[in-house]
Amino acid sequence: MDAKKTPLYEEHLRLGGKMVEYAGWSMPVEYAGGGLVKEHEAVRNQAGIFDVSHMGEILIAGEEAEIFTDYLVTNDASKLKDGQVFYTFFTNEKGGVVDDLLVYRMARDRFYLVVNAANTQKDVDWIRRHQAQFKITVEDLSSVTAQIAVQGPLAEKIVQALTEEDLSKIEFFHFKEDVTIAGVNCLISRTGYTGEDGFEIYTAPDDVVRLWTAVLEEGGENILPAGLGCRDTLRFEAALPLYGNELNDDRTPVQAGFKFFVKLDKERNFIGKEALMKEQENGETYSLAGLEFIGKGIPRHGYEVFVGDESVGEITTGYLAPTIGKSIANVLIKVPYNKLGTEVEVQVRKKRVPAKIISKFYLRNHKKNKEGTK
Repeated sequence: MDAKKTPLYEEHLRLGGKMVEYAGWSMPVEYAGGGLVKEHEAVRNQAGIFDVSHMGEILIAGEEAEIFTDYLVTNDASKLKDGQVFYTFFTNEKGGVVDDLLVYRMARDRFYLVVNAANTQKDVDWIRRHQAQFKITVEDLSSVTAQIAVQGPLAEKIVQALTEEDLSKIEFFHFKEDVTIAGVNCLISRTGYTGEDGFEIYTAPDDVVRLWTAVLEEGGENILPAGLGCRDTLRFEAALPLYGNELNDDRTPVQAGFKFFVKLDKERNFIGKEALMKEQENGETYSLAGLEFIGKGIPRHGYEVFVGDESVGEITTGYLAPTIGKSIANVLIKVPYNKLGTEVEVQVRKKRVPAKIISKFYLRNHKKNKEGTK
């Protein structure tokens, strides 16, 4: 089957995008004018623009939309206010992660879910499988929605020049519908996947090229088109998970280090709650931690981690991180080997490289060091 193309496909080719297949889509991994490191640095220091039209969008509407959404997710949908967004998980009956997603509360009877591209059909099927006893409707809006992300310290300045809406009033993890940007009707949220300030902007597929072009023209030398390559290094430095790496159907959000988004004390029941409560009672056996190479090499997904002759974990994501300049990784590791400072070894092909356990909040630590506040 041929890979699907977003409405911005021709723009990517025009800009020298190196196209790869990702989650069934043809997407740019980087661009000829920048490359991964330059694009990464642009987002950290100025701004970058991403095509994220491959993501899935699902609308849950109806009298019991809030009740149903709360049944599906680990976070507490009853605490959301109109115009607010939260991060959460679908979990299965064993507590494993079906997907991680953003939930937008448009109204008491309308909840907008943004899910991973690779899991869109899986998630739609999962939602519909559980909707029977609820007074709601489920609509997959993915094919009629395009999305771009503008991220970086200059993101607000660039987008603000294209709209009369006061973007400074949109708080972090809040959104607004029916905003005109560059003459295009949009939903805009102050969210992102980079660890920087910025926006994710949703519009109709027929309008997204106009929006994309306007943002690039307005940004000029202060913005670069950015591909999947730096999207991954940016989210990794910001300690944000990637489904299939840090998260999967057999790993709970608690094991992945995201217990904060699991509200076991919320009033309504949710799928997987019983298994997650049992996990809490029994104590964690694995935990996601940070890892830094002491020896030479670059950690990669799937590398095995040892203490002596014992296999104690596996790397979920690893890079020579552009902002930090160190070989660091996320590692799913047995408790108690997750303690800071624990010395381990990573199997890199035929040799073992010495490493140590560190905080996985790399970017936060980097910024503290840079500002001299540590």
